[in-house]
Amino acid sequence: MTARFPVGIDDFRKVREGHLEYVDKSHLIQEVLDLGAEVLLLPRPRRFGKTLNLSMLRCFFEKRDEDLSPLFEDLRVWQAGEPYRSHFQRYPVIHLSFKGAKADRFEDCWAALRKKIQGLFLEHRDLLEGDHLNEWESRDFRAILDETAGRELYVRALLDLSGYLRRLHGERVVILLDEYDEPIHAGYVHGYAPQILDVCRTLLTETLKGNPHLFKAVVTGILRVARESIFSGLNNLAVFSLLQTKFNTCFGFTEPEVVALLERTGRQQRREAVRAWYNGYLFGGEVIYNPWSVLSFLQGDEDDPQPYWLSTSSNDLIRGLLERRGPELHASVEALLEGGSVERVLEENVPLAELMENEDALWSLLVFSGYLKAEKRSRGSMEQAAHRLSIPNLEVRLLYTGTFRRWLSARMRGHGGSVEKLTRALLGGDAETLEEQLQAFATSVLSYHDGTGADAEQVYQGFVLGLLATLEPEYAVRSNRESGRGRPDVLIRPAQPGKPGVVLELKVAKPARKTLAQALEEGAAQIREGDYAAELRATGASPVHAFAVAFDGKEVRVAAAGG
Repeated sequence: MTARFPVGIDDFRKVREGHLEYVDKSHLIQEVLDLGAEVLLLPRPRRFGKTLNLSMLRCFFEKRDEDLSPLFEDLRVWQAGEPYRSHFQRYPVIHLSFKGAKADRFEDCWAALRKKIQGLFLEHRDLLEGDHLNEWESRDFRAILDETAGRELYVRALLDLSGYLRRLHGERVVILLDEYDEPIHAGYVHGYAPQILDVCRTLLTETLKGNPHLFKAVVTGILRVARESIFSGLNNLAVFSLLQTKFNTCFGFTEPEVVALLERTGRQQRREAVRAWYNGYLFGGEVIYNPWSVLSFLQGDEDDPQPYWLSTSSNDLIRGLLERRGPELHASVEALLEGGSVERVLEENVPLAELMENEDALWSLLVFSGYLKAEKRSRGSMEQAAHRLSIPNLEVRLLYTGTFRRWLSARMRGHGGSVEKLTRALLGGDAETLEEQLQAFATSVLSYHDGTGADAEQVYQGFVLGLLATLEPEYAVRSNRESGRGRPDVLIRPAQPGKPGVVLELKVAKPARKTLAQALEEGAAQIREGDYAAELRATGASPVHAFAVAFDGKEVRVAAAGG
């Protein structure tokens, strides 16, 4: 029978009863039960299996008349024995997803949250039958159902409901909260963060802090938002981010799991391509694949991998931050785009309010959202451990190149320039048009101070490299590579022989007290004398174009320098 994949299906029961491909993550249940903590926060990137895992937890723990043991009998948790099976279908469960509770205005976001709480109470409306609730409890319950409740009832609704369910079933409750930070992200994107933070803080604190009816709570999201005191006072909370070893294989796919999927579907010959596109994450030292993209690739007919995760994941906050702050971080972005890394100290409690000022907060957001890989670096006993950050794979790389392209395109457009014209001029050996486009670039992007400082050449080089990186994957764009008898500033090498290659040597006139003409001639001479085009010729690039580029403030000159 042809394999079928649960792309877009995050209901555990549907996956298992529909005989869809399932990678066993039931050891999550074991790890939750083994921990003494009552409340677990497990932040992971979007589309890494959080919702499916919470659905699995619900199916395992929730008390019901129907026997769901066939869903688990061949899974690890069942085979682990009676200590875990004794918890099967034993507890009342409150399962609430914050997914989709986002809007342009606070009022609409808060209305969406109220609707979700109303839906939760509708699931348990049988509590109104018999004498399970007293008169006041029934009144509050109905106020939630008919949408006449005040804010104070909504924010304590989950605490109240857990008490009702414990009374009915004689067991403490399991609470599952999915994507708790989605409304908070929306608040930062649309400018109502203080209001939504206040609501979420009160709701989560009322639900989880000292709740006498609680057996276990599992909360998922992308980030631990703690600086804003979302979890203030929760001394029963244990947080396990992707930097920690606990739960490191419960979300996403490991290498053996992906190999097994490829073999079962007869696609093992695409193993290296799948690794290059979707591998590269590190969760607590374990190499992890993006599960959404792997399953999407296996389900489709495309022989070549595609950016499935980027096209479905909500990137508004990330893209906005990169477009606003990327240019000032050009040296780090340049290193990342070249396949290198940057070393930073990460903050596990990401202070969203500081993203525009705190560089470490931005790097932390990129790591915990799945846009950078973090490898721990050892430090001295008195120093905080740093991490080496890099772009995890080809799929995520497209976010950075695409963001930089949009940023530059928007700013060049008003000055008669375009990224497309610039790249055509480069690959076509058109020095005149290249000069025109770089002039538009300098006029629109660089301040006069940028063009005259002591590190001006590095500034220009970083921006130009970021621009040219959008040529990938058809071209590899690198700077300061060994070639011939020297090191050209920028080298553009085609992925396939027979396509054009380009050498760029960048010069700044004022720091060296040269005229533009002198700086231009010096650059052209370096290209010729150092034979900077040697590497391109050796790899089969044809033709090879070489340009000297000279800057003086916002004035730019370009000259062809052979090839």
